[in-house]
Amino acid sequence: MNADAPDRHARAAQLGEMRRASRPIVMVTAYDVAGARAAEAAAVDVVLVGDSAANVVLGYATTREVSLDEMLMLTRAVRRGVRTALLVGDLPFGTYEASDAQAVATARRFVDDAGCDAVKLEGAGEMASRVRAVIAAGIPVMGHVGLLPQGARVPDELRAKGRSAQDARRIVLDAVELDRAGCFAIVIEAIAAPVAELVTQRVGVPTIGIGAGRGVNGQVLVFHDILGMADAPGPRFVRRFAEVGGAMRDGLAAFADAVRTGAFPGPEHTYGITADELDQLRALLGD
Repeated sequence: MNADAPDRHARAAQLGEMRRASRPIVMVTAYDVAGARAAEAAAVDVVLVGDSAANVVLGYATTREVSLDEMLMLTRAVRRGVRTALLVGDLPFGTYEASDAQAVATARRFVDDAGCDAVKLEGAGEMASRVRAVIAAGIPVMGHVGLLPQGARVPDELRAKGRSAQDARRIVLDAVELDRAGCFAIVIEAIAAPVAELVTQRVGVPTIGIGAGRGVNGQVLVFHDILGMADAPGPRFVRRFAEVGGAMRDGLAAFADAVRTGAFPGPEHTYGITADELDQLRALLGD
């Protein structure tokens, strides 16, 4: 069950309490009920239904291709598995940029239809107005600066940001603008670590890094990257904490082999019927 507006804001504000207490924030992505339950069992603080689902779940080349209906379907599944973590939904490309009214309508669908506690959107500038409008509608907003995947039309455009003084200045100012607009937390993606540290020093809300070094208040990685389920090597900031993908392939190969050799199913995997009932069935069938 998603909370009402005051409760949503109170839950989101708990991340600020973690920052003040110097407690690192753990955020992971999830895209289905199994992933959500795994995240819950690991006691993570935030579960993000990221638009990275476009790549790792739906097979699109970029995050720009995932639809609102697809994101809502995935989010509803994750909601069924999340009980204690803060659930954040990623507003997909093309569903919030046009106007404040469009952003509010999309955010409401994530909260009312899919059960989110909060939403995330990319960018600052004009997007700060979208942030203020969504917050005014009673929905907490997580910001996102640095590398903005929704701005990448092809995968080759996904490159680290903040490597020049001018670019770094823009990122810092974007983060400050989102802080002033009312974001309860800000994701900082793929920027030079010293710049991420400067961002964290200049905003009052928690910063959650992905490829942004250690000078932030928390970390997030994509579910499939954490567990080694992605087919291709990830960005340099990815660390694989397990090799689930290899275990999946090995398990499926063993299953296929067992079927082809007749080793599966065995007697212990089958159901029986009494001889009397089987005789009656044959009589009914005219055998």
